[in-house]
Amino acid sequence: MNLKGRDYLTLADFNREELWYLLELARDLKKKQKAGIPHQELKGKTLGMIFQKASTRTRISFEAGMFHLGGLAMFLSKNDLQMGRGEPIEDTARVLSRYVDGILIRTYSHQEVLDLAKYADVPVINGLTDDFHPTQALADLLTIWEKFETIAGLKLVYIGDGNNMAHSLLLAGALMGMEVTVASPQGYEPNPAIVAKAQSLAQQPEKIQAVGDPREAVQGAHILYTDVWASMGQEEEAAERRKAFAGYQINQELLSQAEPEAIVLHCLPAHRGEEISAEVMEGPQSVVFDEAENRLHAHKAILAALL
Repeated sequence: MNLKGRDYLTLADFNREELWYLLELARDLKKKQKAGIPHQELKGKTLGMIFQKASTRTRISFEAGMFHLGGLAMFLSKNDLQMGRGEPIEDTARVLSRYVDGILIRTYSHQEVLDLAKYADVPVINGLTDDFHPTQALADLLTIWEKFETIAGLKLVYIGDGNNMAHSLLLAGALMGMEVTVASPQGYEPNPAIVAKAQSLAQQPEKIQAVGDPREAVQGAHILYTDVWASMGQEEEAAERRKAFAGYQINQELLSQAEPEAIVLHCLPAHRGEEISAEVMEGPQSVVFDEAENRLHAHKAILAALL
């Protein structure tokens, strides 16, 4: 399958067959790395990485991934670019397109990513915005596939803030035939337009839903997922959010209501004692560090396919 030259902005840009192609490629690249088999599909290629938001996993996995694939990744903070002094995104896009083979951007506004992709002549990868986190979601799908050897028919329950992670999981689940429920307190629900978009992509729209009660939501769940209650840029709301999200922690009591073979995912960083208990985070059903590792392999698949 040829995805060369495509942008990776949200999972809704792809169909189920294309996502399976990326997952199979990720698994193949992971096997090659574990076996020590050279896989330098991007020798001589360059990736410009624009970071307006701090990062551990996104930056390191893409940087290491480009190195494994034989290419070069260049970290570009807002202080390294003229964007920090007012250069329009469209000018930056057109200039970088003359220098690099692909652009990764991690920023706040999703519109900024759309504008970059509009004016760039090379593939643009969304490393995170306030609305979506599609590269993380591909790693999540890879982890689920590894643990269950299937994806379709499983039930994923996301508990917490209806944020960029919830949005991307809704789209991922809808495309891959999963049942996805997002359980959030009032006022912190996922964007209704994105829920509707996910339902329009699903073969069974009724299997994609947003609810309020986490205990009701986890019945029959195979995957429990959570994220921090206050994301980057929401630090001033942290105390207020801790009150609102009381009762939305993934702990042993809540986990016991899910299927016995259920796994627990977290995109990290985690605040033990808030959105997830330390007992669950370190427990036998937690696969969060396998999930974190799979960022590397999923991102290499995106790079190899698009560049």
